[in-house]
Amino acid sequence: MSLYSISNAQLAFGHVALLDHADFSLEAGERVGLIGRNGAGKSSLLKIIAGLTKPDDGLITRQNELTTVYVPQEPEFDLEASVFDVVASGLSHERELLDQYDVVAHKLADTPEGPEHDELLHSMNALQSSLDLHDAWSWQTRVATTLQQIGLDGDIRSGALSGGMKKRVALARALVVQPDVLLLDEPTNHLDFDGIRWLEEMLVTLRTGLLFITHDRAFLDKVATRIVDLDRGRLLSYPGNYSAYQTRKAQQLEIEQVESAKFDKLLAQEEVWIRKGVEARRTRSVGRIARLVEMRNERAERRNVLGNVKLDVGQGERSGKIVSELTDVTKRYGNRTIVDNFTATVMRGDKFGFIGPNGAGKTTLLKMILGELAPDEGTVRTGTNTQVAYFDQMRAQLDLDKTLADTISPGSEWVEVNGVKKHVMSYLGDFLFAPERARSPVRSLSGGERNRLLLARLFARPANVLVLDEPTNDLDIQTLELLEELLTDYDGTVLLVSHDRQFLDNVVTSVFASEGGGMWREYVGGFTDWQIQRERSEKIALDAARDTAKQAKKEDGPKDSGAGRNAQRSTKLPYKEVRELEALPAQIAALEAEQKSIAAKLEDGSVYAKDPKEGTRLSARHAAIDEELLVALERWEELEAKRK
Repeated sequence: MSLYSISNAQLAFGHVALLDHADFSLEAGERVGLIGRNGAGKSSLLKIIAGLTKPDDGLITRQNELTTVYVPQEPEFDLEASVFDVVASGLSHERELLDQYDVVAHKLADTPEGPEHDELLHSMNALQSSLDLHDAWSWQTRVATTLQQIGLDGDIRSGALSGGMKKRVALARALVVQPDVLLLDEPTNHLDFDGIRWLEEMLVTLRTGLLFITHDRAFLDKVATRIVDLDRGRLLSYPGNYSAYQTRKAQQLEIEQVESAKFDKLLAQEEVWIRKGVEARRTRSVGRIARLVEMRNERAERRNVLGNVKLDVGQGERSGKIVSELTDVTKRYGNRTIVDNFTATVMRGDKFGFIGPNGAGKTTLLKMILGELAPDEGTVRTGTNTQVAYFDQMRAQLDLDKTLADTISPGSEWVEVNGVKKHVMSYLGDFLFAPERARSPVRSLSGGERNRLLLARLFARPANVLVLDEPTNDLDIQTLELLEELLTDYDGTVLLVSHDRQFLDNVVTSVFASEGGGMWREYVGGFTDWQIQRERSEKIALDAARDTAKQAKKEDGPKDSGAGRNAQRSTKLPYKEVRELEALPAQIAALEAEQKSIAAKLEDGSVYAKDPKEGTRLSARHAAIDEELLVALERWEELEAKRK
């Protein structure tokens, strides 16, 4: 039986049907990626499943005692509270049960035997059963364990954390509940590459049913076992990850296009026939007229595929050959060095990506390249005739009280792009904004629509240097792919900050990567190329360090003297520990191999559908191996230190 299902669901806002007789179900252990265009109703569906809103119509069924936790795109919690208290707030129901139990226990102790005593005893037994069912007795241990697993310090004030760490706190608050169904809305927003990798690894080992919204295609490929596409009010299911979905979706749209063309051709023929006049008395003609009326109704109700955004950037005059030249630049904030002795040259037509964890200084380096921020040491020389268009991830350039039309072209009804004048209504239509919305305030738009409006504003201005700071947040996948094509074909210079790995791979030709401690290095290629080159560099450095250590050991080895032999004998391990030390590498390798094998079985999620008990056992074993590996590694380090 499904954990949750909804059938024939209907939901509409105004004249747009977000859910149009839609069906959906979620099985135990499934990891479902929900995708669709901005404004299609994905977040609304998540809220319906979470029980926060109700559909206009439809049948909902869920398992008894089903625990569902919803983590919104921008989670809210008390910023003055400690991380421990924020995570513990996820167990508010369990803590309330404990408080009630304490009150009843005190009353029971002070109440003599009689009807009231019996009633209190009955309440106490009921509360005890609920506490056992929800594992509420050990709520503090559950919170501490969850904090340790996610790598959070419970004593830190939550308001002092970065955006990525706040996202981890929100996830910890959800996971401590041990939900049956976990709902995540854009979980990768504000996470850096390490955070996204950590989230991927954590989610593939979860035993819960998972439904998540994301536009990160690499994340979908890694985590999802099924893709559900919210397309024109219908929920269409595709087994497998995002790559498998792309193939099947393309085939489906091709078939739909052919069938629609056939239908429209037949309808046109019937319309020609009806205009010639018919013999009303003939039964055959009457039936044909009825069928024509039915076809007209069917054509009127058809929802065509939503068009794509028409992206075209206003090309400015060519900039100088050198856009920016940095020589030995250093930038510090207090005692912290953000950029240390960095040298680089950005040429006209270069497409650079910036890679590094949150807080590494990507925006600082970007501003120095543009000449907006002076370095503490070194020189920055900016090129001639640069026209910069800036996409701000915080959308600070948008006035929420202005209309869409005034945002694009203040004081005028026309926009000029590449020498061609366009009416502002037509230009907004290129970005999928209907004419009736052109006079609406910006605050009425969703996050994805605001990003789309910011792109429209950006591309309406002539520029030869595009600076894009997290442009992929909230954009739907179709718009992302079109933006990739535009940036690839763009003749000017692109400076891109993004945590979307596939977007970086498809757009940039080089990256500036943070190496830690203010050190930055240039790598040729995209994100994947940087990963390969970094791993190769780390391996070379590690091999060189080992060779140096071996050489030093040879040179500093014990001399062939009695004192040396006595010293060697005094630190020699007992035979039993020697054997133990020799066996530990094989034991560690076996544990790692077993864990890798279990992770592979858990990753596709099918084991939960076929045999839930086996899925539970494998997940528990995966967690137990972590402990065994930790013990084995600590013992190996202890014996190695003893032997040396």
